[in-house]
This record gives sequence, structure tokens and C-alpha cells, in this order.
Amino acid sequence: MTRTLALSHRFSLLRTLLTFISSNPCNCSQAIFSCPETEPIFRLIDGKPSVSLCNILIHGFVKSGRNFKFAFALEMFEEMRKMGCHPNVVTFNTLIRGLFRERRIDEGIGMVYEMIELGCQLSDVTCEILVDGLCKEGRVFQACDLLMELSKRGVLPKGYDYFVLVEILCGKGDAFKALEVIYELWGKGCVPSLISCIVMIDGLRGVGKIEEAMRLVEKMLKEEGMVLDVVTFNSVLQDVCDAGRTDEANRLRLLASSKGLEPDGMTYKILISGYRGEGNQTEGELVVNEMLDRGFIPDLASYNKLMDGLSNCQRPRHYQVNKITS
Repeated sequence: MTRTLALSHRFSLLRTLLTFISSNPCNCSQAIFSCPETEPIFRLIDGKPSVSLCNILIHGFVKSGRNFKFAFALEMFEEMRKMGCHPNVVTFNTLIRGLFRERRIDEGIGMVYEMIELGCQLSDVTCEILVDGLCKEGRVFQACDLLMELSKRGVLPKGYDYFVLVEILCGKGDAFKALEVIYELWGKGCVPSLISCIVMIDGLRGVGKIEEAMRLVEKMLKEEGMVLDVVTFNSVLQDVCDAGRTDEANRLRLLASSKGLEPDGMTYKILISGYRGEGNQTEGELVVNEMLDRGFIPDLASYNKLMDGLSNCQRPRHYQVNKITS
């Protein structure tokens, strides 16, 4: 029956049949795909089998196989190629996942290169399998290098989100390595997701690299029009003001506003506090008046309190400022 369904290309019914058989195993096996009687079925197919059928069988062997039984999947892979059936991305993803599960990491990576040589395009799933597998083995830096190499070769999917890798690196305190990966892939057209950037910014702030965090925010705004949520943006603004660079923080705020950021009352309070600490009454008053115009000052008493605080501020301290321009 299996042969008939395969020859007539009724793959939906074939899948149902194989699912039924696997859930009702024969006496000689725990699962149909670990039974050696299954593999000859494939050999009985007349002519070239379809890649869909091959993928179903390979998936079955990979899912049910352990150790020596996994060899059935690899043998099936070789057989399908000999019969002129070209493997697709599903075939490779299934085998790569299986190799990683068997802890045959280098063979799994080797299959990626074979995939590239055959002109089979990598998918987001391919990259996820690679990154997850390497990170689970503690080979995080190798995962970074592999992604950057794939990017340089021009085969990394443009929409691939490498958030997991950034999160792992930042969690390990390797924020600079994460930033290197982001800039390398970004430069090749693989733009990081917003959540990846937020994690990266938090990672940089966590190791005290405020300059790098600020430059990343600027790059996001200028090159992609990517706007942070106001809470994350305010945290960066606070760090910059705490470093005595409130003018630069305000320029960053104006740039973000031009790209769609909606500042809240806390945004203005951070800037006013920064100007007050630096003794810059003039700029501080401008921010207070803007805050009033936008409805963030509820009454005259609150307004006067802010203005009085600025009028009593200390003399300016001098800081070196790296300007941000829109």
C-alpha cells in the first residue's frame, strides 16, 4: 500500500498511513522507522521518488533513530541523490537537526556547506538550528563566527533574527562580541530586530559602555528609522545626562522625536535634571517651556518649581561632547 500511495503521489494519505503505523508499531520495533523492513520500501519505488516522500521517510528515521539507527536517514539521503531526487531545504534542515541531536556537530556544519555548494538556500530555520545547537554545546563564539561567515558569503537569510545569540552573549557579559556580530551582519544587509537592539543596549549599559549604547541608538534612528520604546530610550538618556552630556542627550531626543518617538514627562524631567546639574539654565528653561507646551506640567506651581530649580543651579562644568546631528 505504501508503494502504491508513493507511486500515485498521494502523499497526504501516505503521511496518514505512516502516522498510523508509527502509532501502532509492529512487534519487532518501538517505531516503524527504526524497523529495518521500512528502508526496503523506499528501494521498491519505481522511477525517481518525489522529494516530499524522501523527506517524510528521512524525518521518520531522524525522529525515531538513535545512534546507529540514525544511519538509515543518512543512507536514505544518499539513495535519493543517486536516484536523481534533489534534496531541498527541508531535507537538509532535518538532517542537520538530527546530526546536532546526535552531537555530531562538525558533520552538521559540514552539511551546511554542502547545502551551499548545491545552491540550496538557507532558511531562518537552518540558522536557528545552527545557533541553538552550537550554543547548547557551549560553542557560542563559533556560532558568531559561522553567522558572520555566512553573511560574508551572501547566503544568510536577510530576515533572520539573531536575537537569541545577542541575548546569550549579553547574558555572558560579552556585549562587545554581540555588538560586533550586530554591526557585521547589519553591514551586509541583515538588519537586527528591534528586540535585538533593545537587548544589545541593555547589555552595553550593563557593562558601563554608554558611548556605544548611544551610538547604537543613533545608528538605529538614522539608518533604519527604528525607534525605541520610551522606557528604554529614557534609560539611555539618563545615562548620557549622568555622564554630564545633557546637550548631546537632548540632540538625541530631538533626532528620535523626528523619527516618531513620543517623549513622556520623564523624558523632559531627565533633561531638566541634567541641565540643572550642569548649571545650564538657558537650555534647561527651553526644555521646561517645551514641557509646558506639551501638557506635561499640570499647574503653575509645578512650573515655577522647575524654573526655580534651574535659577539656583551651580555654575556649568565642562565636558567634552560628541555631537549628534539629525
